[in-house]
Amino acid sequence: MFWKNLHKPFFVMAPMADVTDVAFRTLVAKCGAPDVFWTEFVSADGLYHTREIKKMQDEENPIMRDLGRGETERPIVAQIFSAKPEMAAYAAELVAQLGFDGVDINMGCPDRSIERQGCGSAMIKTPEVARKIIRAARSASNLPVSVKTRVGYDKESLDEWLTTLLEEAPAAITLHLRTRKQMSLVPADWELMKKAVEIRNRVNSDVLLIGNGDAQDLNDARMKAAESGCDGVMLGRAMFGNPWVFAGKKSLDTPLTEKLAALVELARGFEKISPPKNFAILKKHIKAFVTGFTGAAELRAKLMEAEDASALAFIVAQHELSE
Repeated sequence: MFWKNLHKPFFVMAPMADVTDVAFRTLVAKCGAPDVFWTEFVSADGLYHTREIKKMQDEENPIMRDLGRGETERPIVAQIFSAKPEMAAYAAELVAQLGFDGVDINMGCPDRSIERQGCGSAMIKTPEVARKIIRAARSASNLPVSVKTRVGYDKESLDEWLTTLLEEAPAAITLHLRTRKQMSLVPADWELMKKAVEIRNRVNSDVLLIGNGDAQDLNDARMKAAESGCDGVMLGRAMFGNPWVFAGKKSLDTPLTEKLAALVELARGFEKISPPKNFAILKKHIKAFVTGFTGAAELRAKLMEAEDASALAFIVAQHELSE
């Protein structure tokens, strides 16, 4: 199991919807790979219900699209969500067949449409269901099962919630150090990771603990790991505009020409995703890559009008010629 071979502290990629797709992961792998990659989350129920509509290996299946991966992304964990054990088992088995290295269960997403299904953060309120989901996923394949969650729902409840998860012995638990109620409106409470480590050491010392929330760069992540005692740190927003973050580079350290070249490469990779995603999704990356320099707003406005990778590349080329 790859989890046991990681040097501590390790640093992993956060699973982010419409961000950590195969195009972005490929770029990050080239710029400086994390110790573990994560996919965007995928509905286990969706995978199950579309199995008869199309063969699951059919690359035109939009449900399967988010489970695309490149060989440079290793080890890679596929994240799923479901409140139904049979669906979780099916998805875990499929993920194993597709060659992933692990399966992660999302028990922390605060999106209301996900919660209405009893998934994501809603799982914190149904610990017995959470237990069944972990067991089902583990029984379906030989892949290590991990969990990503929060420190509580309306309030911090690590004594009850984390203990429940630890008793099921997942390979790793990622703790977003905010409650569901807090969303991302307050700073992540890394003091709570110290409490989580104490609980882990008492209940099941074999489970790896990963902290998540507000890590600004690799140095900051190292400091947070050292101070809290966690085994690893997950970086999310720190990746925006800085696919070099796991190589230890800060965004301000990277020349603009290199940033723009990376943005064009990302756009070209994005267009290869099948079936295609709306090119407008790339706008969040444009905002992140093109900022913090004189003339950024003007260039950003032009790039936002691009409707495909070729148009974006042309605008970048014109900008560089004018410099």
